[in-house]
Amino acid sequence: MTFRTHDVTNQPPPLEGHNPFLLDAALREALAREGAEWAEADLTALGELAGTPEAIEWGRLANENPPELQTHDRFGYRRDEVEYHPAYHHLMETAVGHGMHATPWAEDRPGAHVARAAKMIVWSSVDAGHTCPISMTYSVVAALQHAPELLNRWLPGLASLRYDPTFGPAGRKTGLTAGMAMTEKQGGSDVRANTTVAEPDGDGAYRLTGHKWFVSAPMSDVFLALAQAPEGLSCYLLPRWMPDGSRNAFFIQRLKDKLGDRSNASSEVELDGAWALPVGDPGRGVRTIIEMVNRTRLDCSLGAAAGMRHGLAQAIHHARHRDAFGKRLSDQPLMEQVLADLALEAEAATAAALRLAGAYDREVHDETEAAFARIATPVVKYWNTKRAAAHAAEAMECLGGNGYVEESPLPRLYRQATVNGIWEGSGNVICLDVLRAMHRAPEATEVFLDELRLAAGVDRRYDTALERLEKALVDDVSEAGARRLVERMAVTLQASLLLRHAPRAVADGFVAARLPRPRAAYGTLPVGVDAGAIVLRALPA
Repeated sequence: MTFRTHDVTNQPPPLEGHNPFLLDAALREALAREGAEWAEADLTALGELAGTPEAIEWGRLANENPPELQTHDRFGYRRDEVEYHPAYHHLMETAVGHGMHATPWAEDRPGAHVARAAKMIVWSSVDAGHTCPISMTYSVVAALQHAPELLNRWLPGLASLRYDPTFGPAGRKTGLTAGMAMTEKQGGSDVRANTTVAEPDGDGAYRLTGHKWFVSAPMSDVFLALAQAPEGLSCYLLPRWMPDGSRNAFFIQRLKDKLGDRSNASSEVELDGAWALPVGDPGRGVRTIIEMVNRTRLDCSLGAAAGMRHGLAQAIHHARHRDAFGKRLSDQPLMEQVLADLALEAEAATAAALRLAGAYDREVHDETEAAFARIATPVVKYWNTKRAAAHAAEAMECLGGNGYVEESPLPRLYRQATVNGIWEGSGNVICLDVLRAMHRAPEATEVFLDELRLAAGVDRRYDTALERLEKALVDDVSEAGARRLVERMAVTLQASLLLRHAPRAVADGFVAARLPRPRAAYGTLPVGVDAGAIVLRALPA
């Protein structure tokens, strides 16, 4: 392009017309390793769509036109409806159509949950916000297994491949979504401080009265809610519509104005005698709902890995098409170091998240995998989400000023990077959960260590790190040191996976950069790491 004053040159083309799945060797290998290679065709099709200018535009539009709340109609009657831009519905339709929600629960096929996890990583590159209701719909089913009658009644709609955004009773719809209503103003993560009251209604149902401080995707058809019953904190299934076809007493007060996650609506809700059905044993609400929480924590790990992968792809693409100081940015030694370091982080995050998804796929038939998931879920969630924000910031810096302007996808990615660290328990809550799991199920700690021992003897530096971790699990198990311990557990798990499954350049680079020394800025890889090979694997030229 030519202007009167200058020619436009040395500007990278937009990253589009590519297939995020086919270009991600680490994800494809993890998919096969965890038993879901059969899903390659569907993932290839999803990746083909994710790289199109049309899908990328859906993500932009859904974020630039956030949801709007309509509390009342023009006559003064309550509406309590959230209106979304059409682009949001295109995103949801694609996610549901590819089975990224509750469909794996309806499939009796090994690897179904792993395949779904890989789809979450691929499709999140278009937009991460709309995956919140997708994640909750997936996770709610895990808790509903405590109430088989409710599960049988609701699963066909929740697992349907039809996305139906109409606002009406569940029985009239072709597909359903689910959400959660747990936290309150005074408690946050401490749900035992909840004050919402559940009073028996005389027919096995309950009436819920109180407030909920964070209810994401309030246009969902049904929610899991926590409330104080006579027996103590209990879990309930709360539909938006009553069995007789009238609206439930679910009143949306306002939408949250969030830092990121802007395509998705999060709301404050008041319940004024809302009709609900019990899920699980009375007074055991936390125990019941933890099944859902574990699955959403898995999705936090997947979301963080997806963000790292997307930022990495943008950074490498830019560096390969931009000249500076006489040669390509990607050929500059310092830039190559930064890109390689970002690639190591993204691959390690992907490997750990898919290993965790594989554990959930196999836990039904394998108690060892269930024990591994109990410890690894908070460990991986903590570390993947902690690394995501710094990773996004460094990826943005690779693009310089072009990455800092809102026309670039990097600012949205940067704002989004922190949400998974907060959602489903911030860092301290997650680390304390690791300590609780170790105390209540010591055998799970041993299973976790057995996973790490599979890489013993491959690398002396790794063996030393493993010995130190085993000692720390005896000598340094305190609340004050919980973050330090969980970080060590996460990084050692990632190193174990890469040593066993990644190319030598990647495994050696990760061990050299992460195990013997404390964390440092990205781009400070030790001498001898094959940065070029790592970058080429991350995104083929």
